[in-house]
Amino acid sequence: MNVWIRVLVAIALCFGTCARAQSWPSKPVTLVVPYAPGGTNDIIARAVAVRMGASLGQPVLVVNKAGAGGNIGAQFVARAPADGHTVLVASSAILAISKWVYRQPGYDPDRDFAPVTLAGKVTNVLLVNPTVPANSVRELVRYARNQPRELAYASMGSGTSGHLSGEMFQMLSGIELQHVPYRGSSQALTDLLGGYVDMMFDNLPTALPFVRSGKLKALAVTTAQRSPLLPDVPTLAESGVRGFEAYSWFGFVVPAATPQAILDRLNAEFVSALSDTAVHTELTRMGIILTPGSRAEFARLIAEESRMWRLIAEKSRARAD
Repeated sequence: MNVWIRVLVAIALCFGTCARAQSWPSKPVTLVVPYAPGGTNDIIARAVAVRMGASLGQPVLVVNKAGAGGNIGAQFVARAPADGHTVLVASSAILAISKWVYRQPGYDPDRDFAPVTLAGKVTNVLLVNPTVPANSVRELVRYARNQPRELAYASMGSGTSGHLSGEMFQMLSGIELQHVPYRGSSQALTDLLGGYVDMMFDNLPTALPFVRSGKLKALAVTTAQRSPLLPDVPTLAESGVRGFEAYSWFGFVVPAATPQAILDRLNAEFVSALSDTAVHTELTRMGIILTPGSRAEFARLIAEESRMWRLIAEKSRARAD
C-alpha cells in the first residue's frame, strides 16, 4: 500500500510540475541586473529582453538593483519565488568571486541559484586617465613603484572582476594601489574620466567608446590574446606582467528550487534570444563573445572559475568587508 501511495504522490508532483511549466510565463518576466545601468550585464539584459518578450508573449522587464558589488540584486533573486519569473543577470563576480572576498555576501551562489545558460565572455581592459604619465604598462608600474599607494584604481564594486584584476595586477607587478569601489561601471568610468581616480580594469564593451575617442588610454587587455577590436593594445602578459590572464563572463540564473521543466524552457528561450541575428550582431560589435549553451556547461564553468578566483583572493588577501 505504501508503494502505491508513493507512486500516486510522484504522479501528482509530476502533473503539478508539468502544469506550472505549461503555464509559464503567466506574468511578466523580470531580469534583475545587480549593478547600475550602463554596464555589461545591463547591455546584455536589454538586448535580449525585447526578443524574449516577443517569443514569450509576456513583457520581459529589466530592473537594476545595484549595491554591495552586486550582492543586493543577487540576494533579491535568491529570495524570490522559484517560479521562473525572476531571473538574475549574473556575472563572474557574483557566481565565482564574491563568496571568497565577502564574509557574508547574503547568499550562497552554489546552493541558492540554478544555472540557466552562459551568455558570453568579455575582455577586461586596463584604462588610465590621460593625465597619468604612463603610456605603457611598464611605465605605469615604474611610476607606481616610485609612489606607493598614490595611484587609485576604480572598480565596478568590491568583489567584482575589476577589483580582483586590480589585486592580481598589484600582486604580480609588485606595486601598491588604492582601491575605490563604485556601484557599477558607468559611475566608475565617470570619475575616471573626471580624474578623480587614476585607472581602472573595465569590461571592453563599456570601455571601448572612451578608448576610441581618446578620452581614456588603454594600456593592456587582461586576456591571453589581444582583442580584435583593439589590435594595437597588448596583453598584460606581453607587457611584462607574467601569469596575468583573466576575463569577465555573464549568464542567467534563477532561484535553486525552480522546477526542471521551467529551467529547460528558460534555457531554450535565452539561447534562442542570444542566437538571434540582430542581438548577436549588436552584442558582438561591442566586444561580447556570445557563448550560450547548456545548463551543465554553465555549471562547469562556474565551478572552474570559482576555484581560480579563490586562489587569487587568498594570495592577494583581497577582502570586501
